[in-house]
Amino acid sequence: MSILFTHKEFDNHQQVVFCSDEDTGLRAIIAIHNTRLGPSLGGCRMFPYASEEDALTDVLRLSRGMTYKSAITGLPLGGGKSVIIGNPRRDKHSALLLKMAEFIDGLGGAYIVAEDSGTTQQDMSVIRQSTRFVAGVSGDPSPFTARGVYQGIKAAVKHRFDRKDLEGIKVAVQGVGNVGYHLAMLLHEAGASLWVTDIFDQPLVRAADELNATVVKPDTIFDQEVDVFAPCAMGAVIDDETIKRLRVSIVAGAANNQLKNEACSVALHQRGILYAPDYVINAGGVITVWYEYTGRDQASLTDQVDKIYGTLLEIFNRAQLYNQTTNQIANHIARARLLIEPDTGEKAGSWVP
Repeated sequence: MSILFTHKEFDNHQQVVFCSDEDTGLRAIIAIHNTRLGPSLGGCRMFPYASEEDALTDVLRLSRGMTYKSAITGLPLGGGKSVIIGNPRRDKHSALLLKMAEFIDGLGGAYIVAEDSGTTQQDMSVIRQSTRFVAGVSGDPSPFTARGVYQGIKAAVKHRFDRKDLEGIKVAVQGVGNVGYHLAMLLHEAGASLWVTDIFDQPLVRAADELNATVVKPDTIFDQEVDVFAPCAMGAVIDDETIKRLRVSIVAGAANNQLKNEACSVALHQRGILYAPDYVINAGGVITVWYEYTGRDQASLTDQVDKIYGTLLEIFNRAQLYNQTTNQIANHIARARLLIEPDTGEKAGSWVP
């Protein structure tokens, strides 16, 4: 494994905690990237990583993304994330979750946990038995995550095609789980045509029957000649090879860490494909969790999520004006709000993560 401080994804993270318990089989990592604006909040992902190196890479990238997501959304939060190494269908049990909760509680509130891929609201209820630093217990954030992505796609369509509606817009949705299906439903209601794929059959049948979607095999979703590609499954699906295959004008979806690396943002830009930075477009989830955790007025939640539309339009316009990638602009705005670099409203600095 790489030494932490020289790891390619290490970005001056404030704290990285390696959690191990022989009795329960727990092997986990908690990464706190930045708490300048408030306590770090981020989901706990459980996944059968091929190696500890892969798990560390994922948690470092995800926690940094949460910092930027909260900053650019205007939430008083920092960025953190946790990963449990294991198969959630086989290895997850209450004792393991309770031990994870003990590690989280030991951080004294610097990290607030929520559900993520491989964990559920029920899991968060178990964790809550041993720590109060847990969110996302009483509500499903998926519909609001999807709503934010929907607003982001509308913003991208407005910028690229100068259209306010989505009637007839062709969208390929990769992954129709909780968020992906809610997104597909919103797109269908707006008159968009859908191409969908998933590694499980049940959500595909549902999407085909209820949303009149065209089902394609997972390895062909990148080859569809559509307007928008919406990755809504695992991350790092946009790489050198898949970029060459894309036949779209826009990439805008719900997945975290969609780009394999920063060079992919440049490659999309060079191909003239408009990219909606993932941590901006999928911020509806963290907004929802924060509102639930703090007991804030739910009536204003929808308005807060819908502001993703305007945030992305600003990013798209500035990227076009200064001929920079949308990632560069988004990162610059986030870092300015974190007081890491000034924001004059002009061209972003040369820094990239």
